[in-house]
Amino acid sequence: MLNIVFVCGMNRWRSPTAEAIYQDDPRVHVRSAGLSRSSKRQLSAGDLEWADLVLVMENQHKAQITEAYRHKLCLPKIDSLDIPDDYRYMDDDLIDIIRSAVEPYLA
Repeated sequence: MLNIVFVCGMNRWRSPTAEAIYQDDPRVHVRSAGLSRSSKRQLSAGDLEWADLVLVMENQHKAQITEAYRHKLCLPKIDSLDIPDDYRYMDDDLIDIIRSAVEPYLA
């Protein structure tokens, strides 16, 4: 089973939506986290050690993770889903975009 961490800036809308979509999916174990200190749940080294794959919402998130942790950990694969911060939690359009972007990783 694949361990995926979904990451966005604040862990309020995009990454929690992705976690909610896939939380009961038998193909994966999922977590979500944010990069800001004011995130609902901030990304930790433990999350990165647990993950087989980190899916970030924007390229800048990948750069931030790489910069912060590259000397501390052997990082898992990190890919960007390129989803802008234009949606609210569980927005129907956001759900469709996340599913379309994530399913190729699970095929």
